[in-house]
Formats: sequence, structure tokens, C-alpha cells
Amino acid sequence: MIASRVGEFAALFTAVCWTLSALALEVACKRVGSLAVNWIRLVMGFALLSFFCWFYRGMLFPVDASGHAWLWLSLSGIIGFSIGDLLLLKAFTVVGARISMLVMTSVPPMTALIGWAILGETLGGRGLLGMALTVGGIVLVVLGRKMEKEHKVFTHSARGVLLAFGGSVGQAVGLVLSKYGMGSYDAFAATQVRIFAGTIIFSILLFPIRGWLRVKNAAKDRKAIFHTFLGAFFAVFLGVSFSLLAVQHTSTGIASTIMAIVPVLIIPPAVILFKEKVTFREVMGAIIAVLGVALLFL
Repeated sequence: MIASRVGEFAALFTAVCWTLSALALEVACKRVGSLAVNWIRLVMGFALLSFFCWFYRGMLFPVDASGHAWLWLSLSGIIGFSIGDLLLLKAFTVVGARISMLVMTSVPPMTALIGWAILGETLGGRGLLGMALTVGGIVLVVLGRKMEKEHKVFTHSARGVLLAFGGSVGQAVGLVLSKYGMGSYDAFAATQVRIFAGTIIFSILLFPIRGWLRVKNAAKDRKAIFHTFLGAFFAVFLGVSFSLLAVQHTSTGIASTIMAIVPVLIIPPAVILFKEKVTFREVMGAIIAVLGVALLFL
């Protein structure tokens, strides 16, 4: 039973890892900024993966990857890590991990839209209803009920929500490209390729915006480094690797659906650790969003 559900169990483990990493990275980003945290966690994640693959595969670097794998996995890493994750981490500092990860439930329907636009895949009535529920759940959280009284459209920062949506696009595109480029190649080694490409491009991008000074200053903050390491361990080393393992052994849709339960998993620790006030509307929004994702792919 377990052997036949490797992809599903891997996706569930990924959701748990991403929940833990989101909480840790929110702390780090609010202390030293998303730019520094993104670069440091990528380097940490690559180091962890390299040592693991050295013992697991006997290779410190994925030299056995094909040209096809290098091309598409590199593009996936650049889009997913250099762009998508940077936007998501920035969203953590604006609206927090819980709201950001709720917006990330748009990844599965967004993946379906990308498949429709690029691959010509079609959506039936159930698919459209699932997308409507997902978007509706997100809107229920980010839109306020007292708009007229407070003269606000969003109960949460519109900028933060848009940043999180940018992260969703990066993850959706990155996931599709990863599956296409990986094939039957080892998921952990494939993650190495993605991180390597993402780190190189992101390192170059830091020069014109004087990002290296932020990285240098961030390295002096022990608490930020500790939480960044936790984020790298759970998100980059375990989370991303198991997400690729998930899509390798089950459909992208099913894997995305299971991984989308993060908004529900993150509510209890957000309340306990960060003393966030969660309204009934926000809880219902999270549940509706995840139900919409489940209806879309299950």
C-alpha cells in the first residue's frame, strides 16, 4: 500500500516541511530581509544536498545529468528560486507566512491554466468549479468585509498578496519544467541542478542592487542564520527534493493538491508561536481554498 503511494506520501511530507520552513523563514526575513535570506538558504540547501548525494549516490555534484535535464531543470531553478521564491520571501515580510502560503494554494489551478495555455489541456465543469472555489477561498481571506467603513479593499496588504501570487507563478512554472526536465532522473540530484542554476543567477542579480552588503550584514545575525538554516533544511533540502519525488511518482495535479494543505497546517503554529489572531472567516477561507484544489485534481 505504502509502496504504491510513494508520490502521495512524498507530497504530504513536503507540505509538512514547507509549513515548518515558512514559519522559520518568516522570522529570518523580518530580521535581515528577503534578499539575504534567499541567497543564504540556497547556498545552505545546496551544501546539504551535495553532502547527502555524496553518501547516497557517490557523487558530490550531478555530473551524470543529461543535457536535457540540465537545460530544463536550470530554467526551473531560475524561475522557481531566483524569481518565485524571492517574491514569496518578500511576501513573508509584508503579510506573514500564513497569508502568503494561503495565496500559494493558487499553484495547482495555476498549473492547470499553464497546461491549458501551453499544452492545450482542457478543464471540465468540475475543474472550473475547483478553480472558482480556490480563488473564492483566497478572496474570502484577503478581502475585508468592512470596506466601506474602513475605506480599505484589502484586510491584508495588496502588495504582499501580489508578491505571494508572483511566488505562486514561479512555483507553478518551476514544477512543470521540473517534471519535464527530470524524467526518471534522481529527485535529489535534480534539486541540486535547480538550486545550482538558481543560485548562480541570483548571485549575479545581487550586484546591481548592492545585495551583497545585505548578505554580509545578515551573516552577523545569529538568530537569522539559525532560522535560515531551518528554512534551508526543511524547504530546500527536504521539501523541494520530496516535491520532485512526488511529481515523479504521481500526477502533478495530485501532488500539488496534497502540497496545497500548507495553509491549513500553518494556522495552529501561527496562532501559538506568533500569537496571530485568526478569524473564523480566514479559517473558512483556508478550508474552502484547499477543498477547491482537491476538487480540481482528485
